[in-house]
Amino acid sequence: MSAARSSRKKSPVGATNRLKQDYLRIMSDPVPYIQAQPLPSNILEWHYCVKGPEDSPYAGGYYHGKLVFPPDYPFLPPKIMMLTPNGRFKTGTRLCLSISDFHPDTWNPAWSVSTILTGLLSFMLEDTPTLGSLSTSKFHKRTLAQQSGEYNLKNPTFCELFPDLLEEIKKQSESSEENGADTKVAPSKGQSSTSARYPQHSLTGNVVVIAAIVMFAWTVHYVLSNAAV
Repeated sequence: MSAARSSRKKSPVGATNRLKQDYLRIMSDPVPYIQAQPLPSNILEWHYCVKGPEDSPYAGGYYHGKLVFPPDYPFLPPKIMMLTPNGRFKTGTRLCLSISDFHPDTWNPAWSVSTILTGLLSFMLEDTPTLGSLSTSKFHKRTLAQQSGEYNLKNPTFCELFPDLLEEIKKQSESSEENGADTKVAPSKGQSSTSARYPQHSLTGNVVVIAAIVMFAWTVHYVLSNAAV
């Protein structure tokens, strides 16, 4: 058996062992704002979810993506993709980063899954362009952040790997619906509950009605006065 063929057979085992170590590390020392899990059926494919930092345009957002590791990991970097619309990266597209498979020359085998996800979040919060990135406004990013949770609920892989985030998104959605209903029903300051439920006439409409009543009263008074004479 050739050395090359032997190496190819051993490399998946090496990658598996290293990814198991990375998993234990990320469980004991989580990356801020990020959760990550490998597929139960394939440890070479990891899925992550970035929760948008509070002081960023992504606040309140849930951004699902995946890392696809080569059999030669950690000697070669993974493919990195974002799956949730976010305004920063194209979805379903390989991202050209120094920690991705686009740049094996800059990859360091000492880097782990935690290092990769930390670098991804750092680049997400910047505006530096690269292959696979987008240039959109903060308003658009905030809008996508509000929609991200509902988008991820439609993804069975996300729902399977991140059950705690699934419940968090559902509660957030229910809370938003309740707040929306309260906003519609609750009267504003100085306004009665009746006027809150039914639209008020405009000022112009009220003036017209009052003027019509006054005119009608004056006409009746005039007719009665003439009749008495």
